[in-house]
Amino acid sequence: MRALMRILICTLLLGLVLNVQAQRQLSLQEVVDLAQQQSIAALQASTTKETRYWEYRTFQSNYKPQLLLSGNLPSFNRLFREVLQPNGSILFQPVRNNNSSLSLSLEQNIAKTGGTIFATTSLQRFDDFDREITLYNGTPLAAVGLSQPLFRFNALKWDNKIEPLKYEESKQAYVEELAEIASSASTLYFELLLGQVNQKMAQSNLDNTARILKIANEKYELGKTSRNELLQLQLEQLKAQKAAASAQRDVEIASLRLRSFTGLTGSEKLELQEAQPQATPEVDPEKLIAEAFANRAASIAFTRRRLEADQRIAKAKGDNGINAALSANLGLTNSNGQLGEVWKAPQNYQFVQLQLSIPVMDWGRSKSRIKTAEANKQLTDYTIQQDQQNFRQEIYTQISLFALQKKQLSLTASADQIAAEQYQIAQERYVLGNLDINSLSLAIAEKDRAKRDYIGALRDYWAAYYGLRQLTLFDFDQNKKL
Repeated sequence: MRALMRILICTLLLGLVLNVQAQRQLSLQEVVDLAQQQSIAALQASTTKETRYWEYRTFQSNYKPQLLLSGNLPSFNRLFREVLQPNGSILFQPVRNNNSSLSLSLEQNIAKTGGTIFATTSLQRFDDFDREITLYNGTPLAAVGLSQPLFRFNALKWDNKIEPLKYEESKQAYVEELAEIASSASTLYFELLLGQVNQKMAQSNLDNTARILKIANEKYELGKTSRNELLQLQLEQLKAQKAAASAQRDVEIASLRLRSFTGLTGSEKLELQEAQPQATPEVDPEKLIAEAFANRAASIAFTRRRLEADQRIAKAKGDNGINAALSANLGLTNSNGQLGEVWKAPQNYQFVQLQLSIPVMDWGRSKSRIKTAEANKQLTDYTIQQDQQNFRQEIYTQISLFALQKKQLSLTASADQIAAEQYQIAQERYVLGNLDINSLSLAIAEKDRAKRDYIGALRDYWAAYYGLRQLTLFDFDQNKKL
């Protein structure tokens, strides 16, 4: 007998443990943290951030020295080549040779001027197999050179101004995406919470209706209540059953949506807590606007867009048709039939070249391009001014909405408490026979409506809360940047 009792107790305890494990309590902050850590949206945002980082590293490499090894090893030819004869005729002579080369260059771009300085050492070998001749040519010591465009658009200079802004913009965009994920998680959280509250209310109404219907049946048998009132209670019970089934369906759908967004796995039941707001300090609109301009990607984009407009003007002026380039090279070179002799007594090598291409008449093409770029610059300035005004107004509106939702939450909480007490009194009065069924039904409806309004106000409060954080990227509870 004792062994049987032990088995029953262990079975009961195991059932309780499994029942506890089948549920998972989650707060709003936990759901937000899960969404920001493991949701698909968070992983996409992290991948985009990493992509932007490597794009920025690629940009930075343009301003670093580049060491290049290039060559043709081998470069063998066996063909017939036309040869012009002294009498003007052409003969095709067989050619069989190898012309191999190898060079090592160190290059450095100059951001301020858009030019390039370089140092190169090279070696060339030519083999004429028909005549059994081998020649070597090379620059034993590094030849130093300069290639400098003149009067042209300097892309390196402008990229050095704009690309760092793009990178900073991408970092802030990542923070904004996390804030947006928090806002979306909050919406799905309260969608499920409202479903669970509706489910609990429906089940509670069903239980209470069954209890009152039992009392009504007893009164009916004693002749203390009417058939119409009994039928009304039966109808209320059917409504409660229908509401419970509908609430169960809504809970399952909302649970799937929340799991899908946050990346939650497992089959345990999610039990959400009512996210009660903490005592939030009064927000200073001017401080939040200043934080928004300091933190938001859009604020950085204002500066970037102005620079890009200036860049287009500079490009229009640089692409005015005047094409000039200065090339200079200085080094030591030598050639010989023996490889070792190339390094002996090399000779000076100098090369200077200025290339010019100047349009004499372009029928106003260059001027038109410049004027178009300047007009677009003016349009960009006006657009940015409007965007900045909208930027400020959006934050002011969100601050006002947040303050309004705080007051609304307080009012709906009081209404919820009053309606719950009113329903309790109405239920007791009906049992005592001091209240009719219609008044009881009205009390039930008011109780349910007040509870739903409270959860809705709680949802709207947190939506305004996370919306304000998303617009400013500032945690006004902790007084720090996100």
